[in-house]
Amino acid sequence: MVIFPIIIVISIVLYVYYKVAILKSNDGLTQSYFNAKSRLCLGSLVFFFGINQYLFYLTQFSLFVGIVLVLLGGYMLYDSVKQVKHYRNEWKRLNA
Repeated sequence: MVIFPIIIVISIVLYVYYKVAILKSNDGLTQSYFNAKSRLCLGSLVFFFGINQYLFYLTQFSLFVGIVLVLLGGYMLYDSVKQVKHYRNEWKRLNA
């Protein structure tokens, strides 16, 4: 399974990209939007890392750790998607 490490690396790169973009921006709304997008990348990192750990080790302990990471990553993804939609709509409303 090569796809999960590729997704994990892409998530790390995008997470760092959005965190640096926060530092470059002066607008509070844009910073919040980039922060929500960085949390989205972090959630996908945790989610796919949990899946990858179980598929790599195939032990009972990695199953429990994987379940915890998948649940935590899934919650982070769900919450971040809601925040990204909210801040995107606010940005469109103010900059239309």
